Amino acid sequence: MPLQNRVRPDGEIVISPARGMLMGNRGGKLHDPATQTLIRTQSSRQWITCVLDFKSRQRQVMGNGYTELFFMDEVTALAAGHRPCFECRRKDAVSFQAAWKASQVLAVAPSAPDMDRALSVERRAKGGAKITWAARPDSLPDGAMVRVGEQLMAVRGRKFLPWAASGYGAPVPLDLNIAVEVLTPPTIARILHAGYQPIWHPSIERAGNKI
Repeated sequence: MPLQNRVRPDGEIVISPARGMLMGNRGGKLHDPATQTLIRTQSSRQWITCVLDFKSRQRQVMGNGYTELFFMDEVTALAAGHRPCFECRRKDAVSFQAAWKASQVLAVAPSAPDMDRALSVERRAKGGAKITWAARPDSLPDGAMVRVGEQLMAVRGRKFLPWAASGYGAPVPLDLNIAVEVLTPPTIARILHAGYQPIWHPSIERAGNKI
């Protein structure tokens, strides 16, 4: 039976049978091990994304340790406000850190706690609602995620790719004359502009999604 451990681009944690490309956590235990149900949506401001397999470590999902969360791909995870893990995804984390430094013209690259503090204020409002912002589609980098009506979409090649838990749908043209609701935190959007290359779900290579 699927558990409530799949993260959407808007940061909501839902039940889905689809397998994600990445896992991660929000700093600790979010669930009751006895019932395997969520009792909170975050444990700390350390929201990270990890590889599914690392050094042959075996974990019981929703066991006694931290709550394992799963993401369709990294574009999804970034939209929700998660960053790469410095242990199991060190190369990606260093690239993310360097793009952060470049995007903000910093003298010194930010530490992981520095990044976590900055992202924590861009993810959720005090009441827990997802913080979003408005922008013209042609100003957004590839890998940004937006919400148009009820549809969640990723920006790629100046088109929208409709998001679903199992992958992306056929692309649709962007209307460059309207502002869209952006889910990806502003800092991460700047990092994508600075050249960070996220991991995309292989569905972008299906016929009709080649851009």
